Amino acid sequence: MLLELRVRDFAIIDDVALQLGPGLNVLTGETGAGKSLIVGALSLLLGERASADVVRAGAARAIVEAVFEPPSGTDLHALLTEQGIESEDDVLILRREVAAEGRNRAWVNGSPATAGLVGAIGRGLADLHGQHEHQTLLRADEQRGVLDAFGDAVETAARVAAAYAELRDTDARLERLDREQDQAARQAELLRRQADEIERAALRPGEDVELESEATRLEHAEELARLAESLHQELYLSDHSIAARLGAARRTFEQLLRIDASLEDGRTSLDDAFHNAQELGRRLGGYAASIEHDPARLDEVRNRQNLIFRLQARYGESIDAVIETGRRARAELDRLDRAEIDRRTLERQRERARLGHAEACETLSAARRDAARRLERYVTDTLPDLGLAGRFAVALVPLAEPAGHGAEAVEFRVSLNPGTEPGSLARVASGGELSRLMLSIKTVLARVDRVPTLVFDEVDVGIGGRTAHRVAEMLKRVALHHQVFVITHLAQLAARADHHLLVEKDAGPGSNVAVSELRGEDRIRELARLLGGDPESEVSLEHARELLGAAAA
Repeated sequence: MLLELRVRDFAIIDDVALQLGPGLNVLTGETGAGKSLIVGALSLLLGERASADVVRAGAARAIVEAVFEPPSGTDLHALLTEQGIESEDDVLILRREVAAEGRNRAWVNGSPATAGLVGAIGRGLADLHGQHEHQTLLRADEQRGVLDAFGDAVETAARVAAAYAELRDTDARLERLDREQDQAARQAELLRRQADEIERAALRPGEDVELESEATRLEHAEELARLAESLHQELYLSDHSIAARLGAARRTFEQLLRIDASLEDGRTSLDDAFHNAQELGRRLGGYAASIEHDPARLDEVRNRQNLIFRLQARYGESIDAVIETGRRARAELDRLDRAEIDRRTLERQRERARLGHAEACETLSAARRDAARRLERYVTDTLPDLGLAGRFAVALVPLAEPAGHGAEAVEFRVSLNPGTEPGSLARVASGGELSRLMLSIKTVLARVDRVPTLVFDEVDVGIGGRTAHRVAEMLKRVALHHQVFVITHLAQLAARADHHLLVEKDAGPGSNVAVSELRGEDRIRELARLLGGDPESEVSLEHARELLGAAAA
């Protein structure tokens, strides 16, 4: 519900605030007093494009701000949650500024936002009827939503959307699998050659280091044997070897210790030197005996090294990288082998999704056909009461392919001239006629409509007498389920208002617009003026009192 609308420095408006309440709110005033300006300011919060032309002369910026009491459990609530917007004190404040130099800014609850977001939120809070570009019922998606709500088919429509999403997801997975298969098939021979070549090589991590060490030993086998044998002799085997001389030194050291035990701590060092010389000498002897000059083995090692070098040049800079390339190639080949199994599984899933979507679409189409006929009848029956001749129609146009919103497009059509075929609502010539048609639809849909505040402008254009009373009755009925804000010239309509607002323009230089709520005799005088009489005449005033009394009865 719209609680307050405040407009500053907008066209000729200096600073004006409107407080609205539940039920039927009516705004009246002399022609040119500024009623259309207030509607234009509100339209900025519903997504209207802003122009610097709206800024009051001499002002830096125009400001439009509205305080709403947001509904819960609607698409709007989901949008607010998605955007992380929380209402403060159970209110939602939308604000737009238009600078004189043309820059626009917007806020939601004091936080900067885009004008698009403010418009999306605003359209979920208020529905403005009177200018074509703001009428949500001219939008195909809104017409479809209205019909589904009227036919109690909202849940069915949600099932259609969910089934379609599953179908599209399965289609996307199949397409992705096809692309991967095509790519893999083109590369299969290369992958197989890579995998086979690497697997035949049977590489081991670290093998290149081991081979390099072995090749070095094989290339220098004779020198290694000679050096090792020489050390074996010098350390251990010859009569004058280091081990033999250390043995003699040990015996001499023992004699020394028998005379002077103060050098006992040197025994260990000498013993260690003797045993280490013996051990290393024996090891070098075994090492020298084990070395063979084996040209055939050297050739094998060099060939193996060459193979590894070639594989590294093709598949990676290290043995680990080559092994990983082979693993990936084999995995890709295995995946290609499994792809056909995956495809059959996905095709079964897609067929289930297609059948589920088709079944949901069929159920939804049946509900829409029934709802369309009933909605046509109900709205057409109300047209004469609104001074409109003709008929209302709901066209269900089959789609070439069922989509996320069903198997048909929904279009509201109307004929306002007997004998002519109904055409699109957007082609209705008169704004007043279109507003009254919207009023007729809103009357029928009042209990299921999701937008809490309905704004009607030009709804009374070209009507009077009995039709005026009927329009007033309809708006009053709609106001039982919505907050309704009407800009009108009709006394019959104003008399039924729960809140009657008057817009006036000062007559002096620097004229300004003011809005006040009328009560008591002030309201009686305004009704007398709307009736076309002298607002100071007792006859006109009495007529206004009778009208107000009849409306309250």
